[in-house]
Amino acid sequence: MSGPGAAAAASDRNAAIWYAADGFDPAARGINGRRVAGASFLKGYAAHAEADEIVGLVGNDADRAAFAAFVAEHGGARTVRTVSRFFPRKMAPLGTFHYPSPNFAAEVWGRARHGQAAYSICGITHTTASAAVMQGFYDLRMAPQADWDAVICTSQAVRASVLFQMELVEDHLKSQFAATLPARLQLPVIPLGVTCDDFLPDPPAGAALRARLGLGPQDVLFATIARLNPNVKFDPLPAYLALKAAQARVPGRRLHLVLCGVFTEDHGREVFHKAAVAVLGEGHVSFLDGADAAERRATLSGADVFLFPIDNVQETYGLAPVEAMAAGLPVIVSDWDGMKDTVTPEVGFRVATRTLTADMTVEEALRYHAGLDGYAHYCGTVATMTEIDLGELAARMALLAGDAGLRARMGKAGQARARALYDWRAVVPQMQDLWADLAARRRAGAAGARRYPAGALPMAPSPMALFAAYPTAQVRFGDERFAATDPASRLALGALIEVRGFATLKRMAQTEAHLGAVLAAIEGAGPAGIAAAALAQATGLHPTQAARCLIWLRKYGMIRPADRGAVTP
Repeated sequence: MSGPGAAAAASDRNAAIWYAADGFDPAARGINGRRVAGASFLKGYAAHAEADEIVGLVGNDADRAAFAAFVAEHGGARTVRTVSRFFPRKMAPLGTFHYPSPNFAAEVWGRARHGQAAYSICGITHTTASAAVMQGFYDLRMAPQADWDAVICTSQAVRASVLFQMELVEDHLKSQFAATLPARLQLPVIPLGVTCDDFLPDPPAGAALRARLGLGPQDVLFATIARLNPNVKFDPLPAYLALKAAQARVPGRRLHLVLCGVFTEDHGREVFHKAAVAVLGEGHVSFLDGADAAERRATLSGADVFLFPIDNVQETYGLAPVEAMAAGLPVIVSDWDGMKDTVTPEVGFRVATRTLTADMTVEEALRYHAGLDGYAHYCGTVATMTEIDLGELAARMALLAGDAGLRARMGKAGQARARALYDWRAVVPQMQDLWADLAARRRAGAAGARRYPAGALPMAPSPMALFAAYPTAQVRFGDERFAATDPASRLALGALIEVRGFATLKRMAQTEAHLGAVLAAIEGAGPAGIAAAALAQATGLHPTQAARCLIWLRKYGMIRPADRGAVTP
């Protein structure tokens, strides 16, 4: 296929990437699942997207440079283009942008001034347990979202969670307003991906780690790579208790656990260390720095089994087990959220989990909503009411510890599964299929889409509309003429900007260059002055820009109304 239709099809399958370093740079901003997943996605997309160019929506020059550099590193000779987030329609011919979070209600309202069908927005879930995300789903359903928008749910479990909350919001809207609701945005399930080649084992690094830990060839190393926080990631005690029970079932060989991760607080460090000694004694658990890529690589290369006993609602997918599968390790995980999708019997074991029923945990919801409990308290308290079957966990650990052949078969199957289903080479096309579907929906619904007045967005009205009752008057300047005041009576423009400290605002309502151009034109007009319309024409500025400069210069006494008596008829 060639010609305009082919070009449209190609642009439909591509999306601009809403880029800010906080969502894509774990090395600089701190390691967490959201940033690790964001960096992995951008690397995979740059490498595997069927796209003529990789487009970034950026907010500043630093992000512009970082985006271009990242794509150049991982996308080879691909064309890179960046667009200011304030002018998203300049991403054309692309008609969708990918947002690295489900919280994009503000972006939907930002689109409203261009029209609901101006473009599509596609977000993605990470944690959905925070109050901000829960509020975000409510705000998103209240915003002018459309069925040509989407939130990618990374697992069936998280989709069920999102859908449950969406239905609660919709029930409220129907009851409160007797409303006929517009179509809900799409909630497809597409997994997070990995670049499988990045996790190929490094045998020398693995052997060096085992030697460092004093492990012999018959000893079995269990490994976990995760954020080491007992309240917002996983409670280590069940893993320690299961390791102790498993060790008793496998005499004659040493079972050891390595936890490779980052402590985000001193409390977590104390819990992990003290509990390990209390349950297992000294020397059974080692801690490695998960911020060090070499340590993560050595962990996956030297381990025999990957252990991921998550009990926390903070988790929505579980990227680390997929990385372990790509490294050829058998996995033991809790039967929890995304692991229900990714871990199948041929690659490892999912250990049963149990929680209480909804009516028994109402207190936690209400205390969190009221601000009496914070995020860590909410997640940690819910986790204490989440059981991982300790007997089953210990039995699975003992089984794999005693059967090297089973470990090898599961590891090989996991590596094949990761490459077939979770490599970005397989995941990116699913995302591009989604974006093409959103484009088709957008075209079909464009005729009935609404466009909101730019100055009357309910979530972001023009300040001079919102506060119209405050001033004595509002002006457009019309044919009013302005002349410069005596330079000896005022500060120079640059000096005024400096002493006023406008640099701390980072962005002035009028640029110094525009102010200088308007002031120069007024000074050049002499005592007769110049009117706003002529001023815009003389400077090449839009009339609105000229008016913004005029009121600024008036505010600081740099110009005055012209002496009409000096005007030549």
